[in-house]
Amino acid sequence: MNRKQLAEILKYCSPKEILVVTWDNRLITLKCPFKVKVIQKVATLKLRQILTVDKVKTTIDLKTIFMVEGKAYYYHYFDFVL
Repeated sequence: MNRKQLAEILKYCSPKEILVVTWDNRLITLKCPFKVKVIQKVATLKLRQILTVDKVKTTIDLKTIFMVEGKAYYYHYFDFVL
């Protein structure tokens, strides 16, 4: 993917919200800050710890990153607290 293609995709992304499909198949928008629970131990984060996501970012490979306490983590280490 080149920079132009990435720029085109990122036009539709926001660092302050994320779209989530719930367990009952509803599409909801979560606006930052929102709560997440750690489901996989990573760095200094503890399992089942509840944290606040301040920003949502995207890598050049289009992987979702959560900014938590000023540090970046892949989304798959967390579950949403709804």
